[in-house]
Amino acid sequence: MSVFASLVEHLADLLHPLFGATAAAAAIVVFTALVRLLVHPLSRAAARGQKARTALQPRIAELRRKHAKNPERLQRAVLDLHAEEKVSPLSGLLPSLCQIPAFFLLYHLFSSSSIGGEDNALLGHRLFAAPLGERWTDALSGGGVFGAAGLVYLALFAVVAAVATFNFVRARRVPLPAAVTVTGAGQEVPGLGAVAKAMPFLSFFTLVTVAVVPLAAALYVITSTTWSALERAALYR
Repeated sequence: MSVFASLVEHLADLLHPLFGATAAAAAIVVFTALVRLLVHPLSRAAARGQKARTALQPRIAELRRKHAKNPERLQRAVLDLHAEEKVSPLSGLLPSLCQIPAFFLLYHLFSSSSIGGEDNALLGHRLFAAPLGERWTDALSGGGVFGAAGLVYLALFAVVAAVATFNFVRARRVPLPAAVTVTGAGQEVPGLGAVAKAMPFLSFFTLVTVAVVPLAAALYVITSTTWSALERAALYR
């Protein structure tokens, strides 16, 4: 935690000539962008894997017809097909999993009153009138929805809503493949239809996350979500 706090402080010092009092907030955005750059090769691999899995669906459907009365043989055939084409059904999870440690580091960093036995100096940094270590409820109790800190959150909610709407429109235009499998077994996920219908709405849950976590973690979520929206638009054309 001490090393990570020092990294954020150094980034803030470097950005201070450009961003002044909001340099720490800018440092979080830059840190998030660096994390996403490191994860980008995995995102590209996940996109290739998704396209490859989609391309395999007709062949999997043919295997289902061929081995309809022998589930075990069907499972082996589907696994062999994935292995032959070098397609992993889990590749799409890696980019998200790799970002979890960075998010929780920021969350704990701006939720802790002390680091290494000393007062957490990062809690004194702000994004305009909103302290990076406080939450939306603190802004509401301090000045209300239209107070100085409340207006910062309203602006952030507007950004999140715009990104969520963009994701919603794209998700409706690009539905899930007709046959999604589990562990390559060729078995449809129970309740998949309901999940597919709910998927376009999931982006709006980011609004809840931004409202309940410290502002620093919220900035990470907003930056990462915006990056993901643009990245997916480019990779899944």
